[in-house]
Amino acid sequence: MKIGVIGLGRMGANIARRLMRGGHEVVVHNRSPEPVQELAREGAVASVDFKDMQAKLGEKAIYWVMLPAGALTEETIDEIASIARPGDILIDGGNSYYKDDIRRAKALREKRLEYVDIGVSGGVWGLQRGYCMMIGGDAEVVRALEPIFETLAPGYGDIVRTTGRDAPDDRAEKGYIHAGSAGAGHFVKMVHNGIEYGLMQAYAEGFDILKNKDSQRLPEDERFTLYLPDIAEVWRRGSVISSWLLDLSASALARDQSLEQFTGKVADSGEGRWTIEAAMEEAVPANVLSAALYARYRSRSENTYGDRLLSAMRFGFGGHVEMPQ
Repeated sequence: MKIGVIGLGRMGANIARRLMRGGHEVVVHNRSPEPVQELAREGAVASVDFKDMQAKLGEKAIYWVMLPAGALTEETIDEIASIARPGDILIDGGNSYYKDDIRRAKALREKRLEYVDIGVSGGVWGLQRGYCMMIGGDAEVVRALEPIFETLAPGYGDIVRTTGRDAPDDRAEKGYIHAGSAGAGHFVKMVHNGIEYGLMQAYAEGFDILKNKDSQRLPEDERFTLYLPDIAEVWRRGSVISSWLLDLSASALARDQSLEQFTGKVADSGEGRWTIEAAMEEAVPANVLSAALYARYRSRSENTYGDRLLSAMRFGFGGHVEMPQ
């Protein structure tokens, strides 16, 4: 298929690369020209603006916007919509707020434009591992985009099939789902990221407890000086708490047990807050997820060893930089 990718940051550029490797024709655009030039050397078609991209995509154009949530995404979608033709498809693959998706889909439908929201997980490793995708939009439009999703998704891989699963739709087992109408994709990804906050916080607090077992506050005969890289490594092998986040933690600790390269001032990108808002609207208790979000707020005024591990995990999966300048 032919597709335009707008926004060539850490994930956008690799999404374009994976699509090209899968045989798709990719037209790319970015505010700064260097990523466009780099991808053009790898086989992408460069475009200087959206009019140029439109001309190169032709009829029934597909635009994939991969930009930070907020004003930049909003302005970009509005600009593309102003030149798009009826039947064109606009995809927001960033981490937009799902209520914005609902509003956008209604507005674009009036212009006879299709809108699809995709929550994408995979970070900087997606080029090799594939991307987990949670998709919202009209079912017929989503089906038309299947070749793109098939290319980007991890596929069946070597994951053992879930015992007792007997579903007619095997897309989830390939690494992507059609979650529902517009907004559903980003809603599922939002909660995914809220859960991510909680999991990361649990690891961070656990390793903080381990590190401080040699504290002068404790009786001398109750102190242990524990080697955290080995603990992280052994937990990766057969433990019930093994995970990719633990793998990233083990890698960071193997490089530097002190984690001094990280500030421990942990950012939140919005999805954690929105998850808590959704819990409040639904009257669903979210004790762990809300505590994990508040811990990030606290880390920006005073931080701990566990906060540095949080920063290390964020750098590991997404390239998020929280290092001393």
